[in-house]
Amino acid sequence: MHMADALVAPAVAATMYVASGAAAGISIKTLRKDESTQKLPTMAVTSALVFAGQMINYTIPGTGSSGHLCGGMLLTALLGPQAGFLSMIVILAIQCLFFADGGLLALGANCWNMAFYGCFVGYYILWRPIMRSKLFSGMGPKAAGRAKITLASILGCVLTLQLGAFSVVLETTASGITELPFGAFCAMMQPIHLAIGLIEGLITTAVLLFVYEARPELIMDVETSGQSGKHSLKTTLAVLAVTALVVGGGLSLVASSNPDGLEWSLFGNAEAGYSENMGLDEDDFGVSSAAADAAASIQEKTAFLPDYAFAGSDSAAGTTVSGLVGSALVAALAAAICLAGGFFRRKTQTP
Repeated sequence: MHMADALVAPAVAATMYVASGAAAGISIKTLRKDESTQKLPTMAVTSALVFAGQMINYTIPGTGSSGHLCGGMLLTALLGPQAGFLSMIVILAIQCLFFADGGLLALGANCWNMAFYGCFVGYYILWRPIMRSKLFSGMGPKAAGRAKITLASILGCVLTLQLGAFSVVLETTASGITELPFGAFCAMMQPIHLAIGLIEGLITTAVLLFVYEARPELIMDVETSGQSGKHSLKTTLAVLAVTALVVGGGLSLVASSNPDGLEWSLFGNAEAGYSENMGLDEDDFGVSSAAADAAASIQEKTAFLPDYAFAGSDSAAGTTVSGLVGSALVAALAAAICLAGGFFRRKTQTP
């Protein structure tokens, strides 16, 4: 769902930068009050895991499209909405600047569409109410926890991806892209992201159930009374870190080559025998502006592994290096932001 610069007019892009920036500012202010010490390494490792997971496009059968993990619900379940949102901003910014994935002008919109809904709407509307409810209470605490995690993960991913997809439609409409009539574009975006959201919900469930068995206290709002984890915190984070490296450095090589949900809606996949959908020209579509040209110029200078590959090369090694380097960069920057902002450090009180 990474939007290109051509999909947003400068005024819309500026508005979305302000909206995402305001959410980030509120998150920073909130996190300064946090006294937990274990979230810093968790934030670094899980951010790297989501970055790696976004490199794996999975095929949506019968459509000619593919989807990938968004990760907002996963990060929120482990870090809370504020830290999850900041982690998603780190991921999206690194993807944009260093891998040319998503436009720089459109970065504010991408943060809103892919991070805000999963981290805030998903948490406050679905995750927290479900996890604190009495649902499945007759199953016993452990089984009830598993059931609530599964329900909240799937419903949360479906809802937040639907909201993100709808926001893309609204942003392109507000940008005046006449080639994308509201009704037709919406009819393409919503169903395909419903399928993508269902699969993401299952992936999110699998990761969170592992954490629930290993260290249940890492999951937000979960009932942990009388429950002990099977592994230490270091072991749990080590498993997640190794998974990020394996996914980003290895499994990314077998990711689907089909266009993702947004690209599929815009351009179709006629080469593989599927519909053209909106039928836009991939080389000439959307809005052109001086702001978009300036953003593209900056991105060309900063993206040292464009499209997750060595520049001018089709070598598979470029994908592997991108996965490993990107995961490391995300983890390092997430940790650096925590330290610089004073997040997650236990406060000492002066007698």
